[in-house]
Amino acid sequence: MSKENNLENKYKIKNSIDTNAILILEDGEQFRGFGIGAYGISSGEICFNTSITGYQEILTDPSYSGQIINFTFPHIGNVGTNNEDFEAEKTWVKGAIFSAEVSHSSNYRALENLDEWLKRNNITAIYGIDTRKLTLKIRKFGPKKATVAFNKNNNHDLTHLLDITKKLPSLENLDLTQEVTCKKSYQWVGNKLWNTKGYEIQKNQKYNIVAIDYGIKTNILRNFSELGCKVTVVPSITPSKDILALKPDGVFLSNGPGDPDLTGRYAVKTIQEIISANIPVFGICLGHQLLALSLGAKTKRMHQGHRGANHPVKNLTSNKVEITSQNHGFEVTKDSLPKDVEVTHVSLFDTSIEGIKSKIKPVFSVQYHPEASPGPHDSNYLFKDFINLIEKNKINA
Repeated sequence: MSKENNLENKYKIKNSIDTNAILILEDGEQFRGFGIGAYGISSGEICFNTSITGYQEILTDPSYSGQIINFTFPHIGNVGTNNEDFEAEKTWVKGAIFSAEVSHSSNYRALENLDEWLKRNNITAIYGIDTRKLTLKIRKFGPKKATVAFNKNNNHDLTHLLDITKKLPSLENLDLTQEVTCKKSYQWVGNKLWNTKGYEIQKNQKYNIVAIDYGIKTNILRNFSELGCKVTVVPSITPSKDILALKPDGVFLSNGPGDPDLTGRYAVKTIQEIISANIPVFGICLGHQLLALSLGAKTKRMHQGHRGANHPVKNLTSNKVEITSQNHGFEVTKDSLPKDVEVTHVSLFDTSIEGIKSKIKPVFSVQYHPEASPGPHDSNYLFKDFINLIEKNKINA
């Protein structure tokens, strides 16, 4: 037998016999592969992410609560994991899908292999399936509910797996911020952005920022600390009177998961009262959508959403193009914007709204993630814009 035939037969045997994990979609389609991470059964809504790096930051982003991430880049896990690149203290993602087997990590910061890290964080994942086919299906038909199952014996009750998948509620009708928000207020310890010395403490705290936590990413807090901000993080249901009692120079509306209309049932009133107090407001991702709702606009579910670190956005003020990091499945509808709200940024993929500002109040927001992590830093200036808005508001007060 030739060497080529021998390799081919070994590959066939591995794919036909050794598979121990399965991904099943709500329409019944199955993808068999190999398990990685924690043994178990986990259900969620599949989305795809096009980033080529930063998988640890992606897997720890609270905005992915309730979702299974299909990574389109084939080689995930190469740089391992560490104890510093977490975007939250706890992982909320429901599962992960990789094309290729995770290799040994090679990076000077790596402390743990991705497989070990997934196990420790109780994340069930699968590799060895056609991630391109799955991505094309999502692009054509929209996000699908799915279940990942991984056990030693490849003994899966397909009827049961399909049943729990079909019964999974849609993200369009869920307020997931209640799960991921902090349970009580806290002050950010003051770590600045990463440099060759690691994360350093910011000792010069000039600005007082209150961040409403709908699922906030840690690198957002680092960006504020880098600019000399003391940040008090408060739970998503905190009433405006408690926020205003902290005498903030500005209020930040964080990213987060779920349907903005559901979160807006309690968040909009709070945000409107903060705006009425003439406090500068800056929103990112879900915070952008909630600010839009508070200003009188509407939101809707997108066909497939934007998730990745390579999304081009045009700044309509500067006429420049930014490559951005994004993670959202809802958008602000163009025809719902009031006359006193201006569009500042648009997507060059589909012309959807990526940024707005009020013409009469010191508030603005963007749909994408200027803090990156992972992603390019083209949009980092927005944090400085917020500080400039705070300074201007102090002068005009």
